Amino acid sequence: MFRLRTITGRCYLRRFLHGGVANRDQVLEQLGICADEDQVFEVVGKNKAKLNENHVGCAVGMLWQFQKEKPQMLRTVELIKSHPEFLTLRVLAENKIELMGDVMLVDMLYNILRLSVDPCDSLVQHLVSEAWLRLCRFPMSSLSKFAVCLSDQHLQHSPLMGQITNILNQKLSSIDDARILTILMICVSPLVSPTLRDKLINKADCVLDTMDPSHYNNPRRMVQFLRNIKYSYRPLLEKCNHNLLHNVPLMDAENLGIILGLYQSLQFNNCDFRLAAKQRLIELVDSSTDPLSFTKLFVTLAPMAGLDTKERLESIALILADELNAQQALAVAETLEEIHSRNLLLIQKIASVIHKNLQVYRSMELARVTQAMILLHYQSPEFFTKLRNILVHFLQYSVYPYEVTMLTRVLSMLPSPRLDTSVISRVDAVLPQCNLNDLNTFAVVIAKWLRNDPSYRHSTPIKYVRLLQTLNHCGRERLCKADRLDLLLEELKYMSGEWFEEMLLKETMVTLQRLKGQISWTNVPELSLFLTRINYLCAPLMDSIASATMEDINKMHYSSMYATLLPFAVLNYDSPRVDELFDICIQHFLPHISSFDPHLLVLFGYTLAVADCFPEDMVREIFNVDFLAKLDSQLETLPDALNMRIRLRLMELNRAVCLECPEFQVPWFHERYCQQLHKKGNGFITPVQQQIHKMLGEVLGGVNCAKAAVFTPYFYRVDFECVLDRHRKALSYSEQSQLQIPGDGEVRWGLDSVGKERSELPQGAQRIAVDFLDTKSFCKNSRHMKGEAMMRKRHLEILGYHVVQIPHFEWNSMELSTQDAWKEYLRKKIFTELP
Repeated sequence: MFRLRTITGRCYLRRFLHGGVANRDQVLEQLGICADEDQVFEVVGKNKAKLNENHVGCAVGMLWQFQKEKPQMLRTVELIKSHPEFLTLRVLAENKIELMGDVMLVDMLYNILRLSVDPCDSLVQHLVSEAWLRLCRFPMSSLSKFAVCLSDQHLQHSPLMGQITNILNQKLSSIDDARILTILMICVSPLVSPTLRDKLINKADCVLDTMDPSHYNNPRRMVQFLRNIKYSYRPLLEKCNHNLLHNVPLMDAENLGIILGLYQSLQFNNCDFRLAAKQRLIELVDSSTDPLSFTKLFVTLAPMAGLDTKERLESIALILADELNAQQALAVAETLEEIHSRNLLLIQKIASVIHKNLQVYRSMELARVTQAMILLHYQSPEFFTKLRNILVHFLQYSVYPYEVTMLTRVLSMLPSPRLDTSVISRVDAVLPQCNLNDLNTFAVVIAKWLRNDPSYRHSTPIKYVRLLQTLNHCGRERLCKADRLDLLLEELKYMSGEWFEEMLLKETMVTLQRLKGQISWTNVPELSLFLTRINYLCAPLMDSIASATMEDINKMHYSSMYATLLPFAVLNYDSPRVDELFDICIQHFLPHISSFDPHLLVLFGYTLAVADCFPEDMVREIFNVDFLAKLDSQLETLPDALNMRIRLRLMELNRAVCLECPEFQVPWFHERYCQQLHKKGNGFITPVQQQIHKMLGEVLGGVNCAKAAVFTPYFYRVDFECVLDRHRKALSYSEQSQLQIPGDGEVRWGLDSVGKERSELPQGAQRIAVDFLDTKSFCKNSRHMKGEAMMRKRHLEILGYHVVQIPHFEWNSMELSTQDAWKEYLRKKIFTELP
């Protein structure tokens, strides 16, 4: 180690030595043989009167180099800062700033900040001021390092960083070093214009082809740049991912965690990278024995590990729990919440560490602590009382809207006998500064306060009335002032809930239509996802989406076809151009079908099936043994909720293909899966369904003529089933048989759910499926039926049913307010509409 450190010191020293014996510098030579920080300080102490700017720069640089070589846990930065000779170096450095060369000046600033000198220190301030004066003559390597220094001081939005952005724009073509380019990209990311953004992305794409592929930090920083500017540019992402994937065996848990986190922020899911990362992380478990390395491993691996690996990780965490610091304990707690851990002993230990360190956490960390411990169902009145007091204290002095929003949200999660007036005052003060997403959060919080306020049973307290009035006014005003579609879509990305739907939904749609001239291929996917999520059919917007897509289809990434077509399928929108849109989008993505992530291809396939569209190449790609094996492996790495959703969609796609495209000869392989779903289901019948069942009995001639909650082949659950003979007389259910589909694919009547043989239906008889359609089957703003309800009807008709659909708005209408009216309605639906 002594020899290694001496070599390191000499390598760093080499830049200060120029010339031969005639120009020997004894102080630099003495520094060059130093093996640790104490020896550097000894040389400084003995030569105070001789030290020039080169000596000072070399000494400070070596101090950081020695620290840099140590693991994070073994660094002694605080000891260095408190050493008397370090103060000497700082004073000398400040006195010799003007004598320093450009490179040395920036290196001094960089090293001083790395040694945790306060940004408000006069030395740091003077170094920054001098660097500003010399900014235009810095080499690009020093410019990138100076940009990092500014970022460390939270000066990303400063005029100085603006100048660096301008210099980068002017000299971009001259940069060939991937490290310099990517560092500058990250530092200037808050200030880049769309034009500069595109230039940086094109340059990064070119540099990726010429750089050393083993330097994976460069593509990682490119991905971080895209995350910073919230721009999921798929061509560059995929190119970076290709490089990162090949370097997974070289990565540690920290790097893998960073990359996976960036991918998640960009909604970029790559199956191959996740599987490779999981394997690499499992390999690192045995070597991750200290709290720092294990925490990083646990946070990254646990959410995508199997049950055995999770249990092993929790066992190790239990052993190391008492050694965790405040931040590590918080990271473990959040991960335990993410994996829905029920390891009570581990939760108690982690909570104990957090409890001891509550005063250490910053405001946003405390918000994370609150959410994690509440969702872990941790029980400790003392813990939460102390936590609440600290949160209220932070809230009273906070001036940042995002911070007030987060603190208020987590405070509403805590049990509280009363609401502090200071909290209400702070919320009221910050509302006019909030974006739509923050306003929506406050709406949820105020609703909780109302429910928990004892006086709410009698009347709405005036303090809440005023808050709600301010909230509504701020929301409407923000929509009225919106003039950029991209920014509005960013604010609307996570909007949901009663307040948004009741107070702002219509105004939001008016605003979107006002800005529809800004719809382009770049924002089509985001707008499509929003319309799908809020379940709102707006023909002008849908037509604009279709036009923008068809006009610039070649500029769009093939992966965006899923989001683009989603509202057209889900909302069942049809127009003269929709068929053309589907054809163009399908032709655009089919050549890249093998590049689709497995779970996304399943979702896309299901979406097309809803729209009665079954591209043969896609069907054969999905229902392929190799693809399904890869999908299984990927699903093991995904969160439980997404895993279950993908498996359900695969079953539904399998069912749709079997029913609508028998010529593809895709087997039905979800029988056991559906039986398991059936066992887990609650079979609950709503009061409305009970009412309809009773009425059906009276219309058909007996309750036993209609059966509720019937499962068909391929496991559709029909609300009610009845059979009419050829004279349109209802048959008693005891005389009916259950529908079965044997291997030849023909629809026959055979075994019922308990395996009893039954005869086929009498000749000319017709099986009727009666379905009550609630609000989920229709678009929010109209009586337009959604795609899934239409697909269900198609499938039941293929199975031999005559389908009777009872929309909620008809059944609950004023016209059907009497028993006789309901019965006449059912009679007409069943007998008159029967072919």
